[in-house]
Amino acid sequence: MRQVINKSDFIDNLGAACEQMPESTVDQGVRHILTLMVDTLVNDGRVEIRGFGSFCLHHRDARVGRNPKTGESVEVPAKAIPHFKPGKALREAVNDNADNND
Repeated sequence: MRQVINKSDFIDNLGAACEQMPESTVDQGVRHILTLMVDTLVNDGRVEIRGFGSFCLHHRDARVGRNPKTGESVEVPAKAIPHFKPGKALREAVNDNADNND
């Protein structure tokens, strides 16, 4: 079974682990961390969290694409795509778990 954790679950779990800290403080901290990460990427920066991974932008040039329905040429503008590269510890943990589940 696949587990999904969203931002509020993440805040609740972190709040439970930090018993001495009010949930509102945990909520503000998580939201601030995410805002810092977004702001760094928006300014073409890189976010590295050792043991977890790094976030950066991959830039795609403008190009001419095709509308699959009509075959008409369409201008596709340049864009930046957020990219996550897992760190070694995360890759190993995920692969070790996958090996144990086989």
